[in-house]
Amino acid sequence: MAGLLLPVAELSYHVGILFFCICFSAPVKVPAVGLSCYFYVTMNRTQLKRTGILKMALSGSETMDHDGREEEAFLFRAVRIAAVVALYWFISITMVFLNNYLLDNQDLDAPLFVTFYQCVVTVGLCWLMQLVSSMCPGTVNFPSVKFDMKTSREVLPLSIVFIGMITFNNLCLKYVGVAFYTVGRSLSTVFNVLLSYVILKQTTSLQALTCCGIILGGFWLGVDQEGLAGSLSWTGVFFGVLASACVSLNAIYTKKVMPAVDGSIWKLSYYNNINACILFLPLIFMFGEAGKIANFTHLTDLGFWGMMTLGGVFGFAIGYVTGLQIKFTSPLTHNVSGTAKACAQTVIAVVYNSSSKSLLWWTSNMMVLGGSSAYTWVKSREMKKTVSKVPQDSANEKLLPKEKENLGV
Repeated sequence: MAGLLLPVAELSYHVGILFFCICFSAPVKVPAVGLSCYFYVTMNRTQLKRTGILKMALSGSETMDHDGREEEAFLFRAVRIAAVVALYWFISITMVFLNNYLLDNQDLDAPLFVTFYQCVVTVGLCWLMQLVSSMCPGTVNFPSVKFDMKTSREVLPLSIVFIGMITFNNLCLKYVGVAFYTVGRSLSTVFNVLLSYVILKQTTSLQALTCCGIILGGFWLGVDQEGLAGSLSWTGVFFGVLASACVSLNAIYTKKVMPAVDGSIWKLSYYNNINACILFLPLIFMFGEAGKIANFTHLTDLGFWGMMTLGGVFGFAIGYVTGLQIKFTSPLTHNVSGTAKACAQTVIAVVYNSSSKSLLWWTSNMMVLGGSSAYTWVKSREMKKTVSKVPQDSANEKLLPKEKENLGV
């Protein structure tokens, strides 16, 4: 029996090594690479350690080390990008549903207070990240944030727009829900084109305007279908339009005040949220939310404050993962990812609420998302053309006058 087990074990060893080598070799030349790896391993099994066999199997063979390293680097990049995009989707979708839960609380109708508390959490996290960065300088990179009154005043115009953006955004979510949220907030691209022309005197191409027309058509179709379904909230639509306008203004004013914070998006977030915390206080009293907070029965409930704090943490995290996604992909890919995320978010909301939507309702969503994606693609192409044209203009300027005449310049 022992004499039979020995050759079986030997055969199992060879089959296992052969299978391992073929499976983990380069996919372009699987049989040849796998067999070469197999024969090398079996002929030198006494000299090789397990780590050596694994290294050979993963790289294909000694003659293909370079290709193996390139494949490994490509695989690592692909996995990293997929992880970053998945993280962005998770945080963004979770934040929307979490805010909807907090704002839909029937016992506490205080959207300004909820938004104010999230700003407080963001300021606290900025201080915490600065502390961690000073303790672990090689691991965590976060700029030093120290309050400066002059910088705060320079950021103040943006902070006013920022307050409008996050407040109207939350109010839109409160009244229209997650399912219609994408359509309700879809006009930011249209306002971006309009305000860029009014404020910055920038014109827009016919292709980009066509994309805006598709978005507008999707918006009106969505409003019409919500009205037919009996679930339309004109208050929510109104706040959605205001939120879209504030998003566009926020982008314009951000460019203007970035030099005041040395181009740091985290410093800008810090000053924005500090200013917002100060400006929200009189608004909370003005709209009578102070009395509602005082009469709230769950004011001492740790679960309530835990959810509120979690909402603030996700609000802070979305800024980080947005930058992370742009860093590891591109602005165009980020916008495409955001569009796909909005589509998934809508589907999740409809399924979660067990809603039944018409074909035209879904068509309105596809028009909004498709128009937004097309607009991003068109603007990306226009930017590439502008960038490629600049070096040619610079080269022509450097030519001697005689050379310019020869070129017909």
